[in-house]
Amino acid sequence: MGLNHFDAEGRAVMVDISGKEPTSRVAVAGATVKMKPETVAMILEGRAAKGDVLAVARLAGIMAAKKTPELIPLSHPLAIQAVSVEFDPDAAAGLIRVKASVKAFDRTGVEMEAMTAVSIAALTVYDMCKGTDRGISIGEIALLFKEGGKSGTYRKAGPG
Repeated sequence: MGLNHFDAEGRAVMVDISGKEPTSRVAVAGATVKMKPETVAMILEGRAAKGDVLAVARLAGIMAAKKTPELIPLSHPLAIQAVSVEFDPDAAAGLIRVKASVKAFDRTGVEMEAMTAVSIAALTVYDMCKGTDRGISIGEIALLFKEGGKSGTYRKAGPG
């Protein structure tokens, strides 16, 4: 399969989707934020100095999904119908799993919007807690699921 963001001369181009029929599109992406167990506890107990970490990170992720075409060159602006950002904290393991789901009825997929949402939500958790825990790291950012369009359904193998 060739790269579709380049023309015959190798120049970057935006893919022409004008001939495609709009269909229902869904994408789910995930990321992990690793930190000290006591940092997760602080977040869950609402003791972070900067406020409600997960509420702010959720809003940041939703906003990021909507801004994807401004951040990722050659991305198409889409009429997004829904974005959700959820967190699965595990204090004992010292991590927070971030998951974003994006839905649209459009001519191209919403994978980049979901991946952008989890990335920014994870970065927001880092930003709000870095003063307490300098060792926070963001782990694998991955597409977990996508549905719709010509390529059909994709589900990431393994944990996610």
